[in-house]
This record gives sequence, structure tokens and C-alpha cells, in this order.
Amino acid sequence: MITDWLFYLVAIPAVMCNGMGKGGFSGLGGLSLPLMSLVISPVQAAAITLPILMLQDIVGLWAYRSQIDWRNVRYCLPGTMIGIAIGTLLAARVPTAAVQLMVGLIAAGFVLANVKAKAGEPPAQPAIGKATLWATIGGFTSFVANAGGPPIQVYMMPQKLPPPVFAGSMTMLFAIVNWVKFIAFIELGQVSTANLSTSVVLMPIAVASTFLGVWMVKRLSGAKFYPIVKALTFLIGLKLIWDGANGLLKSA
Repeated sequence: MITDWLFYLVAIPAVMCNGMGKGGFSGLGGLSLPLMSLVISPVQAAAITLPILMLQDIVGLWAYRSQIDWRNVRYCLPGTMIGIAIGTLLAARVPTAAVQLMVGLIAAGFVLANVKAKAGEPPAQPAIGKATLWATIGGFTSFVANAGGPPIQVYMMPQKLPPPVFAGSMTMLFAIVNWVKFIAFIELGQVSTANLSTSVVLMPIAVASTFLGVWMVKRLSGAKFYPIVKALTFLIGLKLIWDGANGLLKSA
């Protein structure tokens, strides 16, 4: 188990970001891995974070158990599995920085493209083709860089689902993704007793912050919820662009 106080000074806010993200503010969890990577390697940060995410998924699923759009989950699930399979094969070959840059450009570009969207514009309808495309990208970026949220949001946000349904559907989808990733991480040798012990220490904070996110989402209207999610998505996109570009420049 990690005992360095500096690690926990960074890890606690990171876990809280994940909790709020799992509670419904999708995108906020994207800050978690970059924060933890300030004090430990990205690979170890992902290994410590994944069991915490799995616990937060359980809390989120309980909270949103009756508010899941199963059609969207069914449409997205095959693509995420394809993306995870590609990530498993290419994890050692694709620079994390390149993935971060790609996801950042997608996230920020999507928000900018929708800035002038009319308030009265009708919601988009679920579409299996779009779902497969964005879910494949999301499964891949989730596995390689823990950044699967923005691509799925590009597909789901235009549907203007009620905030709890949006949050519940994202939670269900990524609960499945994280369990599959955990099995893949074991196969890749990234799960250790030391990392799991550190995860356990952080779990109470993870649960409390997830409940806080759920509490907030259930009290926000769609008119307030989606601007917040879009703002978070844009900020996370900028952060990923910065991290990705910086990483690629350093490796050049």
C-alpha cells in the first residue's frame, strides 16, 4: 500500500472527481487520472483507480436502477467491447499522449460545434450506427487512457435525455466496460496487492462523493444540467489536448 502523504493529497481530490463523475457529472472523472499521474505513473494510477470506479459503478447503479435507457446501452455495448479489444492489442504500441490529444479534440470540438444549437431543437434519436462508432472510440480510449466518457457523450448528449436517465445510462454502460477492463488488466499484470490495498483505503471517499453527485443530479433540471456537463466536457477536452500535445512534444 502507498503510504506517501503527497500521494493522498492528490489522490483524494482525484477520487472525488471520479465520484462526482459517476454520480452523473460525466466528464469530471477525466481529471482523476491526470491528477494522480502527477505523483505516480499513469499505469499505476489506472490500476489503483479501476477498482474504485467499479465500486462507484455499483453505487451509481443502485441510485439510478430505475432510470436507465436500455436501448442506448444495447446500442453502445458492442462498440465498447470492440474498442476494448483494440485497446488490449494496441495498448503497448499507441502513445497515451496521442490518445489524450485525440479525445481532447473530440470533446472540445463537439462542444464548440454545439454552442449555437437552438434551445428548441428536437432531441436526436438513438441510432445504432452512431452508437457503434462513438462507443468503439470510447471503449478504446477508456482502456488506453481512462478517457472513455467524452466520445460516448458526443453520441448521447444530443438526445437531451432527462439528467438522471443520462447519468444512469452512462453508469450502466461504463459499469460493464470497467468489469471487462479489470479482467484485461489482470491478464496484463497491472493488478497487484499493493495497488488494491491503496484502492481500498480510498473507497470510503469514493462512495461518499458518488452519492453527492447523485444528490446534485437529481435536483437539477435538464436546462441547468446539460450546460454544466458541456462546460465540464470542454474543460476536460482542453486539459487532454494540453496533456497530449505536451506528451508528444516531450517524446519527439
